[in-house]
Amino acid sequence: MILSPKIAVLVPCYNEALTIEKVVKDFQHHIPEAEIFVYDNNSKDATVELATKAGAIVGNEKKQGKANVVFRMFREIDADLYIMIDGDDTYPVECIREMVDQFIENNCDMLVGDRLSNKSYKKENKRAFHNFGNNLVRNLINIFFGSELKDILSGYRIFSRKFVKNYASSIKGFELETDLSIYALHYGLAIEEYSINYRDRPEGSVSKLNTFTDGFKVIKLFFNLVRLYKPLLFFGMVSIVLFVLGILFMIIPIREYFEYQYVYKVPTLIFSIMLIIVSILSLATGLILDNISIIDKKNFKVRYNNTN
Repeated sequence: MILSPKIAVLVPCYNEALTIEKVVKDFQHHIPEAEIFVYDNNSKDATVELATKAGAIVGNEKKQGKANVVFRMFREIDADLYIMIDGDDTYPVECIREMVDQFIENNCDMLVGDRLSNKSYKKENKRAFHNFGNNLVRNLINIFFGSELKDILSGYRIFSRKFVKNYASSIKGFELETDLSIYALHYGLAIEEYSINYRDRPEGSVSKLNTFTDGFKVIKLFFNLVRLYKPLLFFGMVSIVLFVLGILFMIIPIREYFEYQYVYKVPTLIFSIMLIIVSILSLATGLILDNISIIDKKNFKVRYNNTN
């Protein structure tokens, strides 16, 4: 890691006129050597004007969705170290120097601002289902990927240049944080967390998250990523379920054969055989995709290590 890195602060924004000026000025005060980039995502308020007035470098992304904005920033902005933060003033900037120091000293690929360990998110956030959703996603990822991360969905993160220039995804919106976490876990990148004091949005500032719609998207993304990154586990589980169902359905025609030397429920027998065949195909699919995934990991490591 470069000892005096070029630092870029990435602030994706959509209708954050109430808070964006404060966020920019806070970074100017606490880490003055950093360049602050505010990329607007079709805001209907004065976000762009206020960010420009505050001294930020302002860009624009027409495709709606937080992930689309961040992808553009990753492509266009050149730095050694990237700080990503929301423009709603819910994350503390006063601790950023300590976060950067930890990131550099431990040679991290990604450092996450952990809102959950000290229960500040639970205390400040008034939406009960958000707390439930955070815990659910965290537990699922930790179980399936064998990790011990404390906060999966935090939008306050620091990335290395290697991470930013190698990261790729097809998502569009608020599933970004989940994808970033699973991506780093899958490729064995160095992840650390720093406990922060989260604060809720100031009065008048409105969240763009929909508890149920976005929550469903995150859960859907999680299972899609398990299928992509852990195909043997995913298709193996499908195979076991189908095989067990096939055996259960086969019990009736087998019992008939032993009792009457004739199978009366032929459709049930055919269905059970089909289930078992599909279960075997599912397992074979998982094995093939798992080998492809192993090769992809090896190629990624070579590409990652060769990134300047």
